[in-house]
Amino acid sequence: MSASKPPSELSLALHALRPYFVRAAGFSLATGLMLLAPTGYMLEVYDRVVNSRSHTTLWMLTILVLAAFVVMEVLDWARTEVMAEAGRELDGKLSGRIFDAIFAANLRRVAGGTAQPMTDFKTLRDFLPSPVVLAIMESPVSLVFLVLVFAISPVLGWSALAGAVVQTLLAWLNERSTQPPMTQANRAAIGAQQYASTSLRNAQVIEAMGMLRDIHKRWMELQREFLKQQAVASESAAFFQAGTKSFQQIMSSLLLGLGAWLMLRNELAGGAGMMIVASVLGGRILAPLVQIVSQWRTVVGARDAWGRLDQLLTQLPASPPAMALPPPRGALAVEGLVAGAPGGNVAIVRGIQFSVTPGEVLAVIGPSASGKTTLARLLVGVWPALGGKVRLDGVDIFSWDKQELGPHVGYMPQGVELLEGTLAENIARFGDGSSSKVEAAARAVGMHEYISSLPRGYDTPVGREGAILSGGQRQRVALARALYGDPVFVVLDEPNSSLDEAGDAALAAAINQRKAEGTTFIVMTHRTSILAVADKLLVLREGQQQAFGPRDEVLAELKKASQQAAAPKAPPAGAGAMVVTR
Repeated sequence: MSASKPPSELSLALHALRPYFVRAAGFSLATGLMLLAPTGYMLEVYDRVVNSRSHTTLWMLTILVLAAFVVMEVLDWARTEVMAEAGRELDGKLSGRIFDAIFAANLRRVAGGTAQPMTDFKTLRDFLPSPVVLAIMESPVSLVFLVLVFAISPVLGWSALAGAVVQTLLAWLNERSTQPPMTQANRAAIGAQQYASTSLRNAQVIEAMGMLRDIHKRWMELQREFLKQQAVASESAAFFQAGTKSFQQIMSSLLLGLGAWLMLRNELAGGAGMMIVASVLGGRILAPLVQIVSQWRTVVGARDAWGRLDQLLTQLPASPPAMALPPPRGALAVEGLVAGAPGGNVAIVRGIQFSVTPGEVLAVIGPSASGKTTLARLLVGVWPALGGKVRLDGVDIFSWDKQELGPHVGYMPQGVELLEGTLAENIARFGDGSSSKVEAAARAVGMHEYISSLPRGYDTPVGREGAILSGGQRQRVALARALYGDPVFVVLDEPNSSLDEAGDAALAAAINQRKAEGTTFIVMTHRTSILAVADKLLVLREGQQQAFGPRDEVLAELKKASQQAAAPKAPPAGAGAMVVTR
């Protein structure tokens, strides 16, 4: 017998909101019962006031029903506020977790690494105080009304129950007809949004090469598919919405007519007044169902958002608390490393094995697509390995808590991107950094003078993706960010690709200075200028390790191999007499 599946993280978070649901349901019950006040007022006016012709009785009844309306509105406001508070509580519990899951999905290149989960979470949060949820909470009141109709007349009760069944059938048919197109519409909308976001990130390339017309055409195809499916769902939902409203009105009239028929046969207890009461109550029985059907698109949207979020959080569970580790010293050991892009089974690097002691500089060289960038991501623990380990001070760096390890590590990726904020915030990694440390990092890469010349200095906003800076300046700021806080282990992926001679000299000086302080550097590079500061050299080709060792020894081996490859080969014996013609 298999064990039952444990509740998902999203279900547990929703279950924790149970006190809010109970409180709102209590308000809904009280509000629903107060809906009887107008009917009671009508009966009392017809009975007491008309017969007694008493102005005092009329005034008292009017004051009571007005008070009931005021209390009903207050309770309705209260339950809406309770559910809104539940939405805020849910946000406090899950918003950070969802942000982390999106971040992890982006790192691992799995579905969900976009802003869509945040949109889905907003849909769920806004769904809690929506009219649909409040209508569901009013459903128990409908049962009370149904019991009262049965008390008036079993015939009217069974008729009202039959009407509720028909209304439920209409809701089911609405679900069956609107779910497929709504699901397709949501998927198409997400696809169109993601395509537009990708296009905007590449706006300069699109504009420079005249691609806008074709890009716009492709986006319009996605948008038209979204609008087409949305129109199909809207037409179906509108049909059933009109049908449910019409059926509610018809049902009230039928109950009134049936009550009159029963009264004429002397089979209705209470006379004409009960005939009207049964008609009113019969209409109220169907009201929650009508509200749910009329808001069905909201229900489908919330359900789809729940499914996507639940899948994301299940696929990327929260990391358990890790045991605190001592600060690293910078000793790196790579053991039989085999790895590829997350989510894929194709190995990009294979059989990499080397070690670096604290304070050493390792330069990694190789042609394009040799695996240098993949290795850099593995060395800082943002990509997992398919086999082997990357150990920093003997600890698997991928499993090390990055919040704990991060201050001791510096990383500069090949594609430099700065975040929206000031220069100081970017250099200080958006932490509570001291101005002296920020300035020291900027000085180390030769950026202090330039930053000081700006009107706002270190408080200058960098703009979107560092738009106010040139490519070389962005690279220097990213290098300063990597060196900020005196990290003991620094990985730089093509750090001088956009630097001029002055930038190259500043980079070499910064590495030499930190190297003397015991910092371990791993530098992926195409340019030979950085080799002067390297202690060791690793050569990659097609994802495999070709050579590793002290810099001078490896360079001598490479030179020897190059000379041997360039030297003309002696022809085999007897080859001189052979002539090849075409």
